[in-house]
Amino acid sequence: MIGLISATAAGAAARDRLAAAWPERTRVYDGPVGDAVRRAFGECDRLVCFLATGAVVRLVAPLLGDKTSDPGVVCVDEAGRFAVSLVGGHGGGANALAREVAEVLGAEPVVTTATDAVDLPGLDTLGLPVEGDVAGVTRALLDGEPVALETEVSWPLPPLPVTDGGPYAHVIRLTDRLAGPAPAGREVLLRPPTLVVGVGASKDAPADEVLGLVEGALRDAGLSVHSVAELATVDAKADEPGIVAAAERLGVPLVTYGAEELARVSVPNPSDAPLAAVGTPSVAEAAALARGGELLVPKRKSERPDGRPAMATCAVVRRPGRGRLAVVGLGPGARDLLTPRATAELRRASVLVGLDQYVDQIRDLLRPGTRILESGLGAEEERARTAVAEARKGHAVALIGSGDAGVYAMASPALAEASDDIDVVGVPGVTAALAAGAILGAPLGHDHVSISLSDLHTPWEVIERRVRAAAEADIVVTFYNPRSRGRDWQLPKALAILAEHREPTTPVGVVRNASRADESSRLTTLAALDPATVDMMTVVTVGNTATREIAGRMVTPRGYRWQEEAK
Repeated sequence: MIGLISATAAGAAARDRLAAAWPERTRVYDGPVGDAVRRAFGECDRLVCFLATGAVVRLVAPLLGDKTSDPGVVCVDEAGRFAVSLVGGHGGGANALAREVAEVLGAEPVVTTATDAVDLPGLDTLGLPVEGDVAGVTRALLDGEPVALETEVSWPLPPLPVTDGGPYAHVIRLTDRLAGPAPAGREVLLRPPTLVVGVGASKDAPADEVLGLVEGALRDAGLSVHSVAELATVDAKADEPGIVAAAERLGVPLVTYGAEELARVSVPNPSDAPLAAVGTPSVAEAAALARGGELLVPKRKSERPDGRPAMATCAVVRRPGRGRLAVVGLGPGARDLLTPRATAELRRASVLVGLDQYVDQIRDLLRPGTRILESGLGAEEERARTAVAEARKGHAVALIGSGDAGVYAMASPALAEASDDIDVVGVPGVTAALAAGAILGAPLGHDHVSISLSDLHTPWEVIERRVRAAAEADIVVTFYNPRSRGRDWQLPKALAILAEHREPTTPVGVVRNASRADESSRLTTLAALDPATVDMMTVVTVGNTATREIAGRMVTPRGYRWQEEAK
């Protein structure tokens, strides 16, 4: 919950705008300002104070305890010009909140955290438990000192400006193992959630016994409890109090599987006892292995000091980290048509794969340390294979394409190459047809189709059949890849097919480099269009029999009843 505190009428007005924008996330605190701040500080995750920074500093200073638990505090000035991240930039979420507040209020976010200032991901903002000398290693990264990244397990991290090779005095270690002796230099341990602990328990097994068994098994195997992703068991034990309490105390979800599913999992230590009790010869090992992985700790039983029979079993499995492939559409070229989601994925990726000219468009958005794998025209399949291969290594990869990456672009070859061993995220983009349509007017106001005239991958006979079907169906057609030096006859042929079903005066829109600095557009007719004026950077949109030129714009009526009545 975000607490909102104000002292003046102007502050209250801005406060109310924020409350209206985020009704489920905010709570307004009234009354004397000092009391309101103290109450909000104790009750909320974050605070937005519509007060002077000096006043807020004095009010919150006595309340501060530890940056890992204090709420984030953002200040907004009386004029609503700035949203200042004051306290808890990373741990309290104040930096992100300042940017959100600024977006709602039309203000400027002010973030002074060093890593944010130089566009470096904070080691404590990666979404992973972190141990060690975070401040020292971060300072080394900021100062450009050599820092090594040692990945004992794979995980899709954002880009970090680390150095290959070694040895180095500063190390970031991605590991699920316990720390050894303190290193001579500075070290940070990042704990990815790679471990799954399978648990079985008798009825009413004490939570302390279950938890003690789990923690002891991890400790004896040299594994960190901070890398446990989940506890897993059979459905019949989903409500077993000791198991439920152990998961809650570890802060991880409890995942359950049906007995029949667990019975199909091959395990090294099956037993008759769980088979008789819950219908599967294994609970702990089978639940841990249900979704694959490497068995690090075979089934072990709890030990009771009084010698009574054990009431709990556990097993530990390491699942390989899944790489992440984001297929990102960059839009037609203009920076303001690049979506915020696309920008976020570009900044998240540690590896970028793309056509060299597209890489140049967004190179300035990439974070320091991003590895760029670029190639020239005609290497689409190679880029797709490269992107998938990098994701399979556990990296966070962005594969870029113009427009929407799923429309005549990189998503198809990439997803044809990818299997279910990586996570794939699609990021939509503004297509060339949409960008051109907005420039022309509203040519796509009714049913429409996009057809590529390139016969490099599709036989011309197939393309011609599709053009003819669109012509007969009276559908607006947008032609991609209409004409190149080596393909100069396909567009005239396609236009001739359309002309068999449409009047010579049918409007045709021609847009080159839509949304870019050298954009050009013109409105002509089916009879007057000169194909020689079209190239590969051009999109050609041919209207249907209802499309009209109205006030210099190309418009395809939607067919509303009131429009028909007005004629």
